Amino acid sequence: MNGGRGELSAVSPAPGSPATARRPPYRVPVPVHLTVLSGPSGVGKSTVVARLRREQPQIWQSVSVTTRAPRPGETNGREYFFVSERDFDAMEAEGKLLEWAQFAGNKYGTPRAPVEEKLRAGTATLLEIDVEGARQVRAALPGTLLVFLAPPSWDELVRRLTSRETEAAEVIRRRLAAARHELEAGSEFDITLVNTAVKDVCSQLVALMMAQPVH
Repeated sequence: MNGGRGELSAVSPAPGSPATARRPPYRVPVPVHLTVLSGPSGVGKSTVVARLRREQPQIWQSVSVTTRAPRPGETNGREYFFVSERDFDAMEAEGKLLEWAQFAGNKYGTPRAPVEEKLRAGTATLLEIDVEGARQVRAALPGTLLVFLAPPSWDELVRRLTSRETEAAEVIRRRLAAARHELEAGSEFDITLVNTAVKDVCSQLVALMMAQPVH
């Protein structure tokens, strides 16, 4: 995936921008075909991806498979492909998953074939996965751009997680414990975006993915 690609030096966002890139200036391969968006639970990754789907149809977003039950309002094939644990284990054993992880008793993974098909076609592709999954993808596909989505503050992340009414208190407790650990992994990523405004995060993410070489 790295052959013949140039590089782009990105410019720092304007002071006071609601979504702030923390580690500018950074350098990314151009064009970027595969981008991973990751970050702690509750930071707003799904909200960012939902907006991208509406506004940027030229960017293809992979849909993960999971063994957890759908939440209210979720549709099979949109937020996730909901499968049985038996079917998930069969996919993993047959090498059909690009990455996978387990959390809170449920398994999550990225189907390999659709991603590889889009990359062969040169389509800008986005994966929304957890930190461990991001590590697995980078190991498998070294040219991947890793983008870390961070909360404005720890208190705001706690508020977002505890305001959910779809999960038990013990699940939220585990998510908060995992979030502390995941926040420490931000330094492993190529760029960090702070999610204070979804529209600004989307704009910066699109700019990264659709960047053109500097001549």
